[in-house]
Amino acid sequence: MPDISLTTLVVLCLAAAAAGWIDAVVGGGGLLLLPALLLGLPHVPAAHILGTNKAVAIVGTSGAAVTYLRKAPVKVGTAVRIGLAALAGSMTGAFFAAGISSDVLRPVIMVVLLGVAAFVLLRPSFGRAADDDAKVPVTRARTVTAIVLVGGGIGFYDGLFGPGTGTFLVLALTAVLHLDLVTASANAKIVNVCTNAGALAMFAYQGTVLWQLAALMALFNLAGAMAGARMALRKGSEFVRGVLLVVVFSLVAKLAFDQWT
Repeated sequence: MPDISLTTLVVLCLAAAAAGWIDAVVGGGGLLLLPALLLGLPHVPAAHILGTNKAVAIVGTSGAAVTYLRKAPVKVGTAVRIGLAALAGSMTGAFFAAGISSDVLRPVIMVVLLGVAAFVLLRPSFGRAADDDAKVPVTRARTVTAIVLVGGGIGFYDGLFGPGTGTFLVLALTAVLHLDLVTASANAKIVNVCTNAGALAMFAYQGTVLWQLAALMALFNLAGAMAGARMALRKGSEFVRGVLLVVVFSLVAKLAFDQWT
């Protein structure tokens, strides 16, 4: 573990807990956890920051997935197939990442996110169990679309750029498979476990994980994630929708800050 002060360690652990809560509800916990690690460990190489982030996140994501599995109607087989496609997509995206500037991607993602926010605001029924779309049967074609586009496409984005992957997963699963937002969050957690496991394996192989720090932060991340999953299950889709909008606008603000500062 790097030589850090007790205050910094406490802040990192609290950030891990908050990130776990956000990620469990609607995805996007990395918006908080990665900047916290970068600010708290300014002299640590970026590769170690990314590796440690994955080691922390996979624990909370797994805990949230287990919590959802017990109480939400998760389609494990479909979620795992989407997750495997996302794993392949993320590895492909990572392969091409070195040749693409994030300065080009940020404006595009900001426009997409603002469009998503407008859609959610203008269609209040989106992601509710009572939505008429929820009554439409999920065909084989929709399942294949989810595997190829949601898994492969968002997985590719995760490897190429990354910010907001969990949020995109929730939105895409809601739209493609006609899930309510709570169920979409539950299924997204299984997909996240698959992608995080692949990324962590690569970082571990490269020796870029601060295991002692990650283990401590992971305990807080797990507690936050399980609390977030329970709250989402208890409060329902309307609560998740509100958190979703906050996360989307926060992501846009962060991308804008990174782009123009």
